[in-house]
Amino acid sequence: MDNANPTDPIGRPHFFVGIGGSGMMPLAMILAVRGASVAGSDRSLDQARLPAKFDYLRDLGVALYPQDGSGIVSPDQVVIASAAIEATVPDMVAAERLGCERRTRAEMLADLFNVSTMPIGVAGTSGKSTVTGMIGWILRATDRDPTVMNGAVMKNFATPNAPFASALVGSGDAFVSEVDESDGSIALFSPRVAVLNNVSLDHKSLEELNQLFGDFIAKAELAVINLDNPDGAALAGTLPKRQVIGFGLDIDAEFSARDIQERPFGASFTLAVKGHESMPVELQVPGRHNISNALAAIAAARCAGVALDEAAIAIGGFTGLRRRFDLVGETQGVTVLDDFGHNPDKIAATLATLHAFPGRLLVLFQPHGYGPLKVMRRELVDAFARGLKPGDVLVLPDPAYYGGTVAREVASADIVADLAARGCDARHIADRAEAAATIAALAESGDRAIVMGARDDTLSQVAGDILAQIAAR
Repeated sequence: MDNANPTDPIGRPHFFVGIGGSGMMPLAMILAVRGASVAGSDRSLDQARLPAKFDYLRDLGVALYPQDGSGIVSPDQVVIASAAIEATVPDMVAAERLGCERRTRAEMLADLFNVSTMPIGVAGTSGKSTVTGMIGWILRATDRDPTVMNGAVMKNFATPNAPFASALVGSGDAFVSEVDESDGSIALFSPRVAVLNNVSLDHKSLEELNQLFGDFIAKAELAVINLDNPDGAALAGTLPKRQVIGFGLDIDAEFSARDIQERPFGASFTLAVKGHESMPVELQVPGRHNISNALAAIAAARCAGVALDEAAIAIGGFTGLRRRFDLVGETQGVTVLDDFGHNPDKIAATLATLHAFPGRLLVLFQPHGYGPLKVMRRELVDAFARGLKPGDVLVLPDPAYYGGTVAREVASADIVADLAARGCDARHIADRAEAAATIAALAESGDRAIVMGARDDTLSQVAGDILAQIAAR
């Protein structure tokens, strides 16, 4: 990796290898809208998958090439590659041959983030994208004109002309971004306001996560921390009290929620902030976890200078993210949802939100890789075993796989066997289309069918297929 000092991110031509990725695309969009020369390649483009996404990039002036090295032609190009790209990919071979400066996605993002006037970084194992979107919406609704870098499409900013709004480019002081702990790149970011949603098992051990998150919040002028989370509360205790803004649902905190009322696709609560009068908050996103996310976002916006009452009103206009408890449709009395849940905490939150109301669950869960399945095996099994009720059905196709070298030590069949031993109706159906057809065939009036998984935008199409199959019966 070339560790040269960062250069002007606008004045150099940039080439993104894997430009369609959830973390790569919004970064490319920000650079393109700010006037940089941006090009890229993607395996999905070569496979003719998700053509609308790449048409949108072309509309922004991004030049797209096959992932065969043909787009990398000059040593002046800065080549940004996602973590999944191996050195043997032709684009990377071409970059090596020409001596191009190479940067990771996180390094390029950190360059932009760290030089902004009000960098707001959102960290944690779960909820980062939602809190990032909430903060971005509050700042936009209160005329702060922020730049927002997200890993998911923010419904508030999506339009027919901008359907893939995972980034927002503004001229205001704030640069709001989720930051990733999975590859350790969180260490590159220096926030003025840091949000720590939670610390729980995902890609790394808890010891590693606590070190990364602890270092991150220590850099900030103000750290907004979830005190309901034991590890988060412990990390808060390592900082001076004046640096910490605590929030929580189940603990006495500076920002807290009272009188919580849940609805199938929304919630309301009374916002209690120490030293201020209480005020009502309405949300268009459901679940206690989203009430916690709202507290984090309101607190972060307050740290960035937004009046408390303005933030509390503005968040009521937040309509959510795609693939975060996303309603696909209802037919024959069956509700079909699409959700990003892939680690134990996210899965538990989604199942709890669904089971706050009556109805059987039919769940299709596609693991997001063999490596994570091995790391999280016990915790994933626990999350499903505790979250599924008698009568619920869980179907697992094989994990997402995009090529390259990968150890397949733990597979979907192993998770199913573990769950069956705990009395769950869990089924391994290797082929995803067949798994979807099974869910559709089982669905009856009153059921909720939900597709869960990460790192695969085509899962939304699977949810749509399930809805269409039920409707066609």
